[in-house]
Amino acid sequence: MFDKLEIFESRYDELSEKLCDPSVVSSAELYTKTMKEYKDIEPVVLKYREYKQTVSDEQEYTSMLRENQSDREMTEMLEIELAETRAKKEQLSSELKILLLPKDPNDDRNVIVEIRGGAGGEEAALFASVLFRMYSMYAVKKGYSTEIINANETELGGYKEISFMINGGGAYSRLKYESGVHRVQRVPETETQGRIHTSTVTVAVLPEAEDVEVDINPTDLKIDTYRSSGAGGQHINKTESAIRITHIPTGLVVECQDERSQYKNKDKAMKVLKSRLLEMEREKQHNEVAQQRRSQVGTGDRSERIRTYNYSQGRVTDHRIGLTLYKLEDILNGNIDEIIDALITADRASQLENAET
Repeated sequence: MFDKLEIFESRYDELSEKLCDPSVVSSAELYTKTMKEYKDIEPVVLKYREYKQTVSDEQEYTSMLRENQSDREMTEMLEIELAETRAKKEQLSSELKILLLPKDPNDDRNVIVEIRGGAGGEEAALFASVLFRMYSMYAVKKGYSTEIINANETELGGYKEISFMINGGGAYSRLKYESGVHRVQRVPETETQGRIHTSTVTVAVLPEAEDVEVDINPTDLKIDTYRSSGAGGQHINKTESAIRITHIPTGLVVECQDERSQYKNKDKAMKVLKSRLLEMEREKQHNEVAQQRRSQVGTGDRSERIRTYNYSQGRVTDHRIGLTLYKLEDILNGNIDEIIDALITADRASQLENAET
């Protein structure tokens, strides 16, 4: 570990000099690339320097303790300082191990979120709208922007399916843990006898693909235009601006009808198609890493779930890590960082365990 940290520190100093080099500063592309690498390794290097200072402090306190054995008051003070310094050193060592874990290359990307009603019919569609609201509110709290790509509404205001993009640095690093089956237990508004129903909604979180990563042959695409449809009212588009793109080799179908412009709808639909194709390729390459893919979407059956939202108890339980919080309303209002932070911690612990075996 320490050999690697020394290399990082040396590279950090090298990049620091480069950022002052006029030839680098004058090239926007080169400067941006250098600054990105500098920022990527800076947290590791600063933490390592803090660790080295702590090691130096430990050695100094140990030396002073040997020299002041006759002074009881001084000895007690130094022993306290030494114990605190050693605890800090252990903490910094653990933090460095986490910082050195391989970073998910998609973490800084925007995401495309797809929510679909699973088991439960209209009640599942209504809860899909609740989850859309939750993620939209979370995006606002994090300073991200949200953009609807396609929505298939029901008469009661739910969504059979809705896909939307969340734009913001680090969006994927936070939201990737949301992929899977979300189960809701509550009394539907249409239930006259007060019985609790269980319904499910599937959530898929895809990193936005970059154009250079996915090469699509135009002859592999079948593009149809049609009129937007919805639950009704003045918002229905009267022109054929909605777009349906079929990727013939894979059979993937993407629709977008949110914009009034056919061109904008086509652009959004292509983004979704590229992200789905990229995800398919990634899954193909990483099928053997089953544990890391534990949060993938299942069939939408009630027995499959990553999280349960129980209205009568005001409870939310994430089954992957056994976390239960009695703050349902708060979570549905977009305050999901506590769950996400716990999932990240568990994921890192698992990675550390695998790295050490």
